[in-house]
Amino acid sequence: MALSQDELNELREMLTCGFEQLDTAFEGCMEDAVVRLSPEGVKHLLEGASLICMIGRGYDPVHVFLEKMPTIAQRLGEEVIEEIAQSVWKMSRTPNGKGILGFLQTLAEAARRLGSKELFDQYVELVFEMMENTTRSTHGFHQTIPSPGLENMLNNVPYLLSQLSMEGLKNWVDYGVKHYVTHPERQKDYFSLQSADSKAILQRERHGTLFADVERKMGMYMKGLWSEHHAQFVPYSLGYDEMRKPMPYFDQLGLRVPDVYDDYEHHSIGIRVKGTDRYRALLAHMAAHRRWTSAIFADNFSPFQRVAAEIFEDTRVEYLTMQEYPGLRHIYQALHPKPIEDDCNPKVESCIRHRLAMFSYAVLDPDHPYENPDVLEYVDRFHELMKSDKNSTQDVANLAISFIARTRRQEDQSANIYFADTEVDYRDDNRHMWKYHELGDEEEMYEENKREAQSKEEEEQQGLPPRHYPEWDYQSKSYRPDWVSLYEGLHPSGPASVVDGLLSKHAALAKRLKQILDMLKPQNYVRIRYQEEGTELDLDVAIRSLIDFKAGAQPDPRINMSHRHDGRDISVMLLLDLSQSINDIPKGSSQTILEISQEAVSLLGWAVDKLGDELAIAGFSSNTRHEVRYQHIKGYSENWNDDVKGRLGAVEAGYSTRMGAAMRHAANTLAQRKSDKKLMLILTDGEPSDIDVDDEQHLIEDTRKAVQELDRDGIYTYCINLDKKADDYIGTIFGNQYTVIDNVERLPEKLPQLFMALTK
Repeated sequence: MALSQDELNELREMLTCGFEQLDTAFEGCMEDAVVRLSPEGVKHLLEGASLICMIGRGYDPVHVFLEKMPTIAQRLGEEVIEEIAQSVWKMSRTPNGKGILGFLQTLAEAARRLGSKELFDQYVELVFEMMENTTRSTHGFHQTIPSPGLENMLNNVPYLLSQLSMEGLKNWVDYGVKHYVTHPERQKDYFSLQSADSKAILQRERHGTLFADVERKMGMYMKGLWSEHHAQFVPYSLGYDEMRKPMPYFDQLGLRVPDVYDDYEHHSIGIRVKGTDRYRALLAHMAAHRRWTSAIFADNFSPFQRVAAEIFEDTRVEYLTMQEYPGLRHIYQALHPKPIEDDCNPKVESCIRHRLAMFSYAVLDPDHPYENPDVLEYVDRFHELMKSDKNSTQDVANLAISFIARTRRQEDQSANIYFADTEVDYRDDNRHMWKYHELGDEEEMYEENKREAQSKEEEEQQGLPPRHYPEWDYQSKSYRPDWVSLYEGLHPSGPASVVDGLLSKHAALAKRLKQILDMLKPQNYVRIRYQEEGTELDLDVAIRSLIDFKAGAQPDPRINMSHRHDGRDISVMLLLDLSQSINDIPKGSSQTILEISQEAVSLLGWAVDKLGDELAIAGFSSNTRHEVRYQHIKGYSENWNDDVKGRLGAVEAGYSTRMGAAMRHAANTLAQRKSDKKLMLILTDGEPSDIDVDDEQHLIEDTRKAVQELDRDGIYTYCINLDKKADDYIGTIFGNQYTVIDNVERLPEKLPQLFMALTK
């Protein structure tokens, strides 16, 4: 795209860099940039080049940045421009400034070979880790020596990326850093690929089929066989996930595929499948889902039913694929694990995955060896379904539910799950298969005219379907997916006079709190105009309405205005532990912990209403992982009115304390608030526990993980604990974000004061 001289001059003024060589190269760089980038992207490009110009490393880094970044940004996204500019600036602040040019020169090849921003970011991170770990300070001379091997490694990056996956490159770099960090000359030999062990480690890590080498071939495969003319591939590395093994999946951004596939070998039966064919099996499976799978609602499925529905649907789309492309059958049969029928002992372990894997393999291979009557019956029913007109995703999910109902055993609840030969690694994670009912604010979810307490059966019939949440297993360091079933409802209401009486009881304390509240209130006023009812007349609107009236036009009735305070922008979720233990009466008190908590929360609700902050209140209890109860007491958009007071005055306690699931559910609502600050307060009298958990540490670690998840999402958690023995566990869960109140009688005074201290 040819740019006019005026356009070039305007762009040149945005680049604050005075190198004379730029006058020659600038026009070509800008013409390419304007074609590949948005106007905002061009602006970021010139800002980044200006920043690099300031580091004092000459003209070449600026030229490389302007020349290479448009292509990189077009492939990976324009946010990469600013990230690389900041990385260069960061490198310039270290003794390794000489490596900047080499680093910039590797980026285009890294973006091309790695193919996704995720892997590209990992590459940049790897370079900086290597640089920082090999930069040394000399003792006694107060001097820092640059990384001896950085420039050598950067010179070899194009070759290394053509030979290694991202995981392999990381392992090769880590070996050199670990063994030669104190030997500069040998480090140079290693990272320049001159030493014998450098070549040996390279050979050890070089394996499989790199996706970058077959990407064009796979693109033609998707276009020719599946009519996917614009398939977007997003490679990821299997070596950078510490929590759990990543799985393929697809969404609107593209198809997520591993960056390397080893050849699959099954020595016992003499089967070998090349890495290229493994990619074909994976992409055919995802393309089949995109063609034949329709999303269904997940809310009414139990965790077992969801697992079964996903495996039945995987089997359905592969069956349809093999009908259309019979040549794929032998690849699927070779890659699909072949479970041995009697290997799983249903008396001591959960065999649900084993049964489903047998069903899946039996559909793929008509010569299967299985004799299980349930498996055989449902294979026949599956084939009958596929011959009929009703063979949709919903139809096969119904068949899966029937299979679970027929074969489910009590032992399937066991945490000891049989996994051997049940993982089909070329299948994606099926996230595309599910959709969920959209939920609004709490008070919009339920009928507000429901005043009478209902039985548990009536609540389950009239309330929302259960929400399923994962639970952290600290021993395996992984999540148990969809482990907890949470039922939510609007708490039945009682007379508001109960809470009014509690506030009257603490009138003296409320008076002292009001003095503090007046100091905390924002002093800035914001006018709210165009109100039919307000505190004063809006003269401008009133005069305009009068003119309209005199002229015979319809006057605007919104002639008033009001004011509100502005300056505090915070949303608070107060989560109340309503387990059985809060019915206890503390030593030396005449009230239960529940009654004292009601007084404290009443004062807090009154105080927050005076401040004008957003506040929601909910209570929780649990009766095993299958029944966590979450009851809404106050929604964010509700005022401190008689309805809320009535619910708070009617709260009752029972069962146990599965805290992590309740916190995750509360965080879903809190995270959607638009406030600058989000605070979750947890009021409890003991440690997390439930009757179906023998390991006392399990729920403590799960709640600790929930706190970390909330912190990651920008939600600050704080616990008010009434247990005198809380020091044994509270720090493990909340770090230093907690207060232990030994004297429960002081809770009504402490809770509002603590809130104001956290939010002032």
